[in-house]
Amino acid sequence: MNIEDKEQYKNRIGLSWQKVTSETYASLQENKLTEAVVGEKVIGLLKREGNVFAFAAKCPHAGAPMCDGWMDAAGRIVCPLHKYRFDPKNGRNTSGEGYKLYTYPVEIKDDEIWVGLVLS
Repeated sequence: MNIEDKEQYKNRIGLSWQKVTSETYASLQENKLTEAVVGEKVIGLLKREGNVFAFAAKCPHAGAPMCDGWMDAAGRIVCPLHKYRFDPKNGRNTSGEGYKLYTYPVEIKDDEIWVGLVLS
């Protein structure tokens, strides 16, 4: 098992995989931030270059709804309130304020979107 495989395996431990019922892979629009309900949690989804990313619905800075924002030309999620930018792959704040947007692992199975939520 290489380092990437170990990291992917580690990230799956302690997760409850939940199906997104409001969207499918085919119905999710490319480059559009979309709010979805997974289990009892509201999250954001982004389909970019064929990959689906899942992230917290609220900005970690001031709680603004992230799906009211947009994706910039570099593919970053932009918060609508203060224009903070986040990498959808890892949630890293790329505009320098030091916040991190929570992200969730995603798997696509037969056009269904599955999101890994941490068990409480």
